[in-house]
Amino acid sequence: MGGILSFDATACRADIYRYVDSHGVMHFTNTPTNSRYSFYLKESPTKRPGPKSLDDIIERYAVANRLEKALVRAVIKAESDYNPRAVSRKGAKGMMQLVPETAREMKVSDPFDPEDNIRGGTRYLRKMLDLFNGNLDLALAAYNAGPGAVRRHGGIPPYAETRQYVQRVKRFLQSYR
Repeated sequence: MGGILSFDATACRADIYRYVDSHGVMHFTNTPTNSRYSFYLKESPTKRPGPKSLDDIIERYAVANRLEKALVRAVIKAESDYNPRAVSRKGAKGMMQLVPETAREMKVSDPFDPEDNIRGGTRYLRKMLDLFNGNLDLALAAYNAGPGAVRRHGGIPPYAETRQYVQRVKRFLQSYR
């Protein structure tokens, strides 16, 4: 059984908590009444007025960074499956899975905030595309393994994870187009 969580960002600014009951029903609140609730989502006080859809955010930063919207969506799908709270084994956070060093470099203050994360992730993706002269395969490999690894290996590094990542993003890219 599932549900839909919807709220207007201008109406409240509070952390969201949730718990799943014994029937699998998710319960959400901004005022937890018992210990069954656990932290779910941080509301950012820096959000601009008015609700924004994820699609609006993706479009805004894709356009701002001269990226195809389908590419941004494909990277998000491959990185986190659209989970804004995702954290990798290597400490990458948020929808576009920014490691702390990249988040600092891209001036992302809250990697769990979808807008902040997508803003930084698209800037970094644009940087990788520029660094590798628009070569999508090399830019994606650099996004995953770092630009140093791509330079050291003179192309996509021989890491199974990186090779699979490049192919996965390109498959998602085709489906989003």
